[in-house]
Amino acid sequence: MAKEKSSRLIANNKKAYHEYFIEETLETGISLHGTEVKALRMGKCSIKESFIRIENDEVFIYGMHVSPYEKGNIFNKDPLRIKKLLLHKAEIRKLRAQIAEKGYTLVPLKVYFKNSLVKVEIGLAKGKKLYDKRQDIAKKDQRREAERDFKVKNLY
Repeated sequence: MAKEKSSRLIANNKKAYHEYFIEETLETGISLHGTEVKALRMGKCSIKESFIRIENDEVFIYGMHVSPYEKGNIFNKDPLRIKKLLLHKAEIRKLRAQIAEKGYTLVPLKVYFKNSLVKVEIGLAKGKKLYDKRQDIAKKDQRREAERDFKVKNLY
């Protein structure tokens, strides 16, 4: 029998789905220190203002805030330090080629535990224009209104 993969969400970037069209997603590992992992186990992470860059054939995440671990004292690292994402060279080359196209960027979507490992889901994204955001908001309002009508009809 196959082992079940357990995963637990730590942080989610809802803003990315609002600001960008997500074309493709990719699961990556992340290089962390011990106290950072303990802080993540407590759920102390934010990726709202973070972004990803490729430099010298390495992928880094900037602005990912991991709060210091309370009992970590001298071993705690800077909460906003630059963290390296772990990808194969071929994947990095493919991403670099796609980013070279006009309008594409890499954004972090989720941080989660997969078994005992911390994973980051990144997305190849294209920026939305203002009218695209308005359309999304209108669709969301229509769906909410339809659910409300459905709920009222089922009560009677």
